[in-house]
Amino acid sequence: MRKSGVDRILLLLVLIIAFGGFIIFLSASLGTLSRDIGGFENAALKQLFAGLFVGGPLLFFFSRTNYRLLRRYAFFILFFALLLTAAVFIPGLGTSHGGATRWLEFMGVSFQPAELLKLAFVIYLSAWLSGVREKVRDFKYGLLPFILISAVSGFILILQPDIDGLLILIAAGLVVFFAAGAPLKHMASVLLFGIVASGILFYTSDYLSARLTTFIDPGSSDLRAEGYQVNQSLIAIGSGGALGRGFGRSLQKFQYLPEPTGDSIFATFAEEWGFAGTSILVTSFLLLALRGLYVAMRSTDTFGRLLAVGIISLMFVQSSINVASMLGLFPLSGTTLLFISQGGTALALALAEAGILLSVSRRTSV
Repeated sequence: MRKSGVDRILLLLVLIIAFGGFIIFLSASLGTLSRDIGGFENAALKQLFAGLFVGGPLLFFFSRTNYRLLRRYAFFILFFALLLTAAVFIPGLGTSHGGATRWLEFMGVSFQPAELLKLAFVIYLSAWLSGVREKVRDFKYGLLPFILISAVSGFILILQPDIDGLLILIAAGLVVFFAAGAPLKHMASVLLFGIVASGILFYTSDYLSARLTTFIDPGSSDLRAEGYQVNQSLIAIGSGGALGRGFGRSLQKFQYLPEPTGDSIFATFAEEWGFAGTSILVTSFLLLALRGLYVAMRSTDTFGRLLAVGIISLMFVQSSINVASMLGLFPLSGTTLLFISQGGTALALALAEAGILLSVSRRTSV
């Protein structure tokens, strides 16, 4: 066993993506000038505050704290996250935007508790699975509890609704479940259940049905409604060409791209930096994922290994969904691009997750 400093390569990758992400965000924020004169300063200051004064200390704190303490308090962390996520339905506390109720607002500060729920879910799942060990192969100790834990967490997200968050949570949970030694027949059962449940959701929701129809046949949708964002995104990405228009020179972020600092930020970046820039960005996320898995494989205990795998899965799935949806390779999603898109909660918790990974890297095998 080796107990020393954090994995410097992992730390360097996190800092590069986070700092580069802020520069990308600043450029994308210029698009708000045509819609709100004070929007640029307001957005930039909020993102800087979330990253530097909230996320930064969280990164440092968790990197210096023994991650095994999370196992001791895993149940309470998940219970608190569930209560906080359910609190969005309390009048006066929860706020809605775009038909979804996902935010808590207190003294002018908004917070999206579902982001905490995803991390809490992974922490609890890792703690529970590291305790049952080889019993994970039994239906009573493995598949049944996994379905129950996932169902409770997922039900609150469905009510909001936050289907993208649900997909990220379940995908990361499945990876952790598999890494813990779950048999393939149990994995197949969960996937089959997920497919049936997804079919019911898409059938009963006009919004989700429209998203799926637009994905399958973009030309069949109204380019001024359901198909607007994905088509404007493809125009922006195509306009970037090989090397892009240059920093700050995106045209689509002015008036055309919805949420140029949010879920459409990848399209804005692609227009300004082209195929070369997006290749570097995607490669950076891949390297971060691979380094995280390297840390997981060298962890000295099962909880640390599963926790690292779960956190990397959360990061990778969320970022992949965002990029794929902007490229038209996945149904349009409101998922943000981690470390880059506007959203103080997501940025702060992403840095906290990175801090936990760094804590795991302190205790690895030689």
